[in-house]
Amino acid sequence: MIRGRARKFGDHIDTDAIIPATYANVTDPAELGRHCMEHIDPGFARRVSTGDIIVGGSNFGCGSSREIAPWAIKGAGISGVVAKSFARIFYRNAINIALPLLECPEAAEGTEEGDSLEIDLLKGEIRNLSRGKSFQAAPYPDFIRELVAAGGLVEYGRRLLDPAGGKSRTREKSWTPSG
Repeated sequence: MIRGRARKFGDHIDTDAIIPATYANVTDPAELGRHCMEHIDPGFARRVSTGDIIVGGSNFGCGSSREIAPWAIKGAGISGVVAKSFARIFYRNAINIALPLLECPEAAEGTEEGDSLEIDLLKGEIRNLSRGKSFQAAPYPDFIRELVAAGGLVEYGRRLLDPAGGKSRTREKSWTPSG
């Protein structure tokens, strides 16, 4: 369950707006987070509370395929993003680092800056507690839910290859020539 205040943005927020290219050589998510949205909302990073949720319009994360854009959002303390729609590369980059995203035009339209939101990723349900409304997004398929729960693509891969003391998830027992 994710709970936080809505931080609202409009349509076509590109990756350069999320994190300026001048920070492309920065690898620390917290440092990236200090510069998140600074060109379109200079005080954004200072106002964000850990757990807040970005609510965006159409085509959120368009532009370049730089992976630092979702890292900047996560580094700022944002717990998830709800938008009318996402650029596909941004969507995948965010899922790869376990930044939850839900596509739900109705929730984006029915939410204002500062509204209190609660998100159930398992069900795809977005509740606007400030307005007493609920919205339904498509829940993640099992493998994406597992990937996000694992902490991202790298950790998910590690668990698949070595889930507990060397046992492979794909095989219950060791293979032997006799069967």
